[in-house]
Amino acid sequence: MFVTRSVGGMRAITSENGTLDLHDLPDPVPGAGEVLIEVAAAGVNNADLQQAAGNYPPPPGASDVLGLEVSGTVRALGDGVEGFAVGDRVCALLSGGGYATLVVAPETQVLPVPEGIDLVESAGLPEAACTVYSNVGMLAGLRPGQTLLVHGGTGGMGSHAVLWAKALGATVIATSGGERKVQASRELGADLVVDHRSEDFVARALEFTGGRGVDVVLDVVGPDYLARNIEVLAPNGHVAVIASGSGRTGELDLGAMMRKRATISATTLRARPLDEKAAIVEAVRYNVWPFVADGRVRPVIDSVLPLAEAAEAHRRVRDGEVVGKVLLTP
Repeated sequence: MFVTRSVGGMRAITSENGTLDLHDLPDPVPGAGEVLIEVAAAGVNNADLQQAAGNYPPPPGASDVLGLEVSGTVRALGDGVEGFAVGDRVCALLSGGGYATLVVAPETQVLPVPEGIDLVESAGLPEAACTVYSNVGMLAGLRPGQTLLVHGGTGGMGSHAVLWAKALGATVIATSGGERKVQASRELGADLVVDHRSEDFVARALEFTGGRGVDVVLDVVGPDYLARNIEVLAPNGHVAVIASGSGRTGELDLGAMMRKRATISATTLRARPLDEKAAIVEAVRYNVWPFVADGRVRPVIDSVLPLAEAAEAHRRVRDGEVVGKVLLTP
């Protein structure tokens, strides 16, 4: 169901009581250090679905409009912005506001879209690149020659993780569900793909690594996999958890962790302070963007829908059968 209210020039999607509403809203104005972007596309993320369901409210000061990443063209600059010019092709990490025709973003959370990368498709990069690199690169310290296990290897996060880790020079094991997704993970370049619907990922990964285990696990599942993730780790391995799944976990075997000298991190990106987000975006620009520019890391896009079909986009993501990102275009 969509409701249109004529109070301004910008069109945007907000959510109230689980209903996605298309509104006309006043045009945003960039403040000091901010960039106004005419949106070409917005990425759809699980966090958007959680916000629409009332389970993930925006942080204080953030827009109530859904959407955590966009691509588009710079239309205006706030005071003090020096790194971008009107007309630049960009993509941006947001705290909200992406499901719209216009959005304001801090300059420190905006990235240039490299030549040769489709402007619309680049909307699928910022959230995945910043989440994956901050967890797998910065916290876990994945290095060339190490082994990464990616759960959900064809999701928005997982597909990017496979591509970035392979570009880095790591070995990648991915879990996926069903033959279509298993094949998609292989096509992305995963060295081993485990069908979690019919295979034991711990047994397959240990066999593949000669019993050593994996150096890093990127976990989008949460508590249900925590014990098994520790089991599959190599000595000094790290589990990076980026989804809470069903919430609390019952037990954590500290003895197993200590024997392996294992570490676990659990993070979110949206609510981080601006200076932390700026540091992550700068690290992505330095460590990930060269792979985007040379084509080794690319946006993985499942489908592109009009902004007015946001409910259908959410349904596709919720059903879990997408490969890569679903995008919305104004």
